[in-house]
Order: sequence, then structure tokens, then C-alpha cells
Amino acid sequence: MSATMPMDGTVKTYSWPGLLPIIIIGTPLLLKAAGVAVANPWIIFALLIGLMLTGMPISISLGLTVLTYLFFMTSVPIESVALKLFTGIEKFEIMAIPFFILAGNFLTHGGVARRMINFASAMVGHWYGGLGLAGVVACALFAAVSGSSPATVVAIGSIVLPAMVRQGFPARFGAGVITTSGALGILIPPSIVMVMYAVATNTSVGALFIAGIVPGIVLATMLGVITWYRARKFDYPRQPASSWAERWRTFRQSIWGLLLIIVVIGGIYTGIFTPTEAAAMSAVYAFFVAVFVYRDMPLSKVPKVLLDSANMSAMLLYIITNAVMFSYLMTSENIPQELAAWMLDKGLGMVAFLLFVNVVLLLAGNVMEPSSIVLIMAPILFPVAMKLGIDPIHFGIMMTVNMEVGMCHPPVGLNLYVASGIAKMGITELTIAVWPWLLTMLVFLVIVTYWPWLTLFLPRALGMIT
Repeated sequence: MSATMPMDGTVKTYSWPGLLPIIIIGTPLLLKAAGVAVANPWIIFALLIGLMLTGMPISISLGLTVLTYLFFMTSVPIESVALKLFTGIEKFEIMAIPFFILAGNFLTHGGVARRMINFASAMVGHWYGGLGLAGVVACALFAAVSGSSPATVVAIGSIVLPAMVRQGFPARFGAGVITTSGALGILIPPSIVMVMYAVATNTSVGALFIAGIVPGIVLATMLGVITWYRARKFDYPRQPASSWAERWRTFRQSIWGLLLIIVVIGGIYTGIFTPTEAAAMSAVYAFFVAVFVYRDMPLSKVPKVLLDSANMSAMLLYIITNAVMFSYLMTSENIPQELAAWMLDKGLGMVAFLLFVNVVLLLAGNVMEPSSIVLIMAPILFPVAMKLGIDPIHFGIMMTVNMEVGMCHPPVGLNLYVASGIAKMGITELTIAVWPWLLTMLVFLVIVTYWPWLTLFLPRALGMIT
């Protein structure tokens, strides 16, 4: 603890945590000024980490890091930064992001989730933990039309969690199921995180979407199994078995929402749409279903949905813009190439590298949200993965699964905060509640990491990759 004496005579104290950003930023700069050989990557990452520790938004931290480094330590004209800001987001694939956000918001407010829950409950509600299993299935179905994990947690959790408590399920059990199952929103296509990875690495969005189908089904199955096992172990409630007539009725009621899966995935695979065009079609289709088919959303609510979607899209596009600049700085300083050369010189093979990547991404998930992690880490790690012969589609799905895990643990897990608000539980209590499912996700991460066939089987079978 240190103290200073302001002009008014009062003593103002500063704690060490408050001084930490200054220490992190200042140390490499002072060493550099003193003539000590400090590698440029250390200075760049010290600037970035120090700015983030001040509580500054990640997007602004990225931009300030780039501007500070370029202005004081290079002769690159600042005008090139302004140019890069605009050219960095001139990619057709980026347009898919606001369209998928808009489609997800229409579906969240348009009654699609409730009908999917009814269908899932009719199919699996008679098994142990019936409504919990229905929540897992409904999350998987809604994930296939929304592309967003928090949207999936809100849409499914706001209906399923209160119903589970009314049926006699412990609140912790329901919260654990929905928090982790909601993470399927970024693995089962369409996925906004996959679009960002594709933008950062120039990978095929369509191939990533198809590659996410099998892993998404496998993870949903694993989460369903752990839900069933715990429900059977503690004898949680089951629902009466539904008749086939009831199952057919709930299927017919949910069919308009389920058809969106065919619109997106079928359109991309058959070549009718590009992924961006499929996103635009999904937004139009979701609007039509919510307003004119189910009629759960009056036209008076449409402007608010449009405004909310625009706000979220603007936030993500601002992050993308600054991340593109940061990637440009990384490339101009040859940092990815130097990292690849260092790892190869140390004899680190594919197995060790993938383990290293998982550890780094899981640690990053403690302090950053998925969009920022993908946009910062992918340009750095991707060249190394390519040198080691790792398939770019496999690497993208592995990163996506890491993002799923990060959304379900503190301190910045978005799904935790969303579910906390719905379940009226504290973050600490909710963190304890999700552990059985979170451990299941970590086991799945190991499977995805070291068994590429699971990811690459379907896109290869469909001829999308060799």
C-alpha cells in the first residue's frame, strides 16, 4: 500500500492491484529505454494486458495497443491505421453476423423456443430427469437456429427452469443443465463464433458449419447422458409418457422453427446460398415465422428487436475492427512466424501444441469473452497449426469447443450471468451447480482435440474438404 498527499491535505492510498497495470505496462518500456534488449512481442502483450487490467473494454484496449506501438516504436504512417480500420471489415462473410443476431432475436421473442420445448418434452420427458433432458434437446434444437449461446440460455432457460422448479427439481440441477446445454449455441451451426474464426483465418464458413454438426450432436448426447444419470441417481421427477399423437402434434407446432435448420444448412450444402446469404434468409424467415405464422410477436415490437440487434452487431463489429488491426500488427512484426519457429525448434509436436493451445484458450476464457479470444488468438495460433499439419477446420472446431467451456465458468462466463439472472442464483452457487456438466464438456474437449475424424468426417463425406 502506498500513499500520496493531494493539494487538499488528504491522504489518498493506492493498493497493489491498482498499480499492477502501470507496472505491467511500464516495466518493458523502461527496460527498453535503458537499452535492455526487450523483444517486441513482450511490449505488445504488456500493453494489451495492462490496458485490459484497468477495466478498459477489450476492443478499445486492442485499438490503443496498436496505436501506441505504431506511434512510438515504428515508422508506419498512422494513416495506414485508418485505412486498415475500413479494409479490415470489407469481408462478405462478416455480414452474416448481424443477420444471425437478428434471426436469433426474432426467434427468442417469437414463441419458437416454447414450441421446441413442448416437442422435446413429448419425446424424452418420460425418462429420468424428463424436463431436464427436454431442456438439453430443446437447447440443441434452438442452437441450430440461433447461433448464439446466451440467446439459447435465455430462450430455453426462461421457460424450462421455472417449470423444473415447479415439478420438484432442485434449482441447482436445472441451472446446471441449461447453463451448459445453452453453450451448444456456438457449436451446432449456424454459429457466430465460427464466422469470426473464418474471418480471422480465411477459412470456409460453410465447411465449419457442416463440421460442427457431428460434434454438436455428440456433445448434446453426452450432456443428456450426465443429466439422465444424475436424475436417476437422485430419483428426480419424470413425466408421464406422451402418446404418439401428442408427439406428432407438438412436432407439427414446432415444424416452422425446425425448418430454419434446413433453410440454413441445406441451402449452404446444396450451393443455393453462401453462408452470408443463408444468414440473410434466416433473418427474413425468422421474422415471417414470428410475426405472421406463430403471431407471438406484434409488429409494434419489431423496431425494438431491430434496434437491439443493431446494438449487439455494432458492439461485435467494433471488436472485429480493432482485432483486425491487432492481427495486422502481429503479422507486420512476424510474431506468429517467430512463435511457430520457436515451437518447431523446441521439438514440440502436434500433441504438445494442441495441449498448449487448449491451456491458453481455457485461461483466456477466464478474462475474455469468446469473440475477443477468437479474434486475438486465431491469427497468432493458426500459422503454427498449419506448419504442424493440423487441419484448419479441425482447429476451428477445437477453438469453438474451448469457447463453449469458457462461457460456463467464472469470472466472465456469459452463460453463467444469463442463467444467474433467470435462476435467481449467485455466481458462486451456480458455478458449483454446473461442475458435473462442465467436467463432461472438458472430456469432450479432449475427444475433439485428439480425434480429428469426429470433426472432419461429415465435411469430407460431403466433398467440402479433401
